[in-house]
Amino acid sequence: MWEALLLSTVVIFVAELGDKSQLMAMTFATRYRARDVLIGITIATAIVHLASVAIGYFIGAAFEDYQAWISIAAGVAFIAFGLWTLRGDELTEEEAEKAQRSTGFSILAVGTAFFLAELGDKTMLATITLAVQENWFGTWIGSTVGMVAADALAIWVGFLLGKRLPERTIKYAAAIAFFVFAVVLILEGVSHV
Repeated sequence: MWEALLLSTVVIFVAELGDKSQLMAMTFATRYRARDVLIGITIATAIVHLASVAIGYFIGAAFEDYQAWISIAAGVAFIAFGLWTLRGDELTEEEAEKAQRSTGFSILAVGTAFFLAELGDKTMLATITLAVQENWFGTWIGSTVGMVAADALAIWVGFLLGKRLPERTIKYAAAIAFFVFAVVLILEGVSHV
């Protein structure tokens, strides 16, 4: 479990760097208290990632005899996540306006926005990929911690630096990390074929 927790924390933290969720977190933090934004993010992330690990767990259980091939497929998926990261992820004007217009209970507004934004996002897909092979509980806790930590960092850095984040550096570092995880997974799978 501890290995899954550590691995998923690192992978999801890296996956979240430069993601539109970080931009949403910074936008919400300009309107609401950082504490409320983090609570909303945590609740939404925990729910989405619980569903993600459930999907990954059942895929892993259904294809238990094919773990080497699953490892190779996961490596290929991580290459795709790296390329997705290089392509970039931007907050659309509509999403930014929605975050600015949100009224009412701040935790609910943030949580709902993050829940919807994360459905089908690369962090959700990365969590599913990890849960196929790793302990589901460790993956769930780790992926939730990794995402909340990355978004908390975005709020803090955004508060300190405004919009002067080194986006290109973050994007390349995250993509390289995905490619390294991909190579490790593919080599692990190939060694067991």
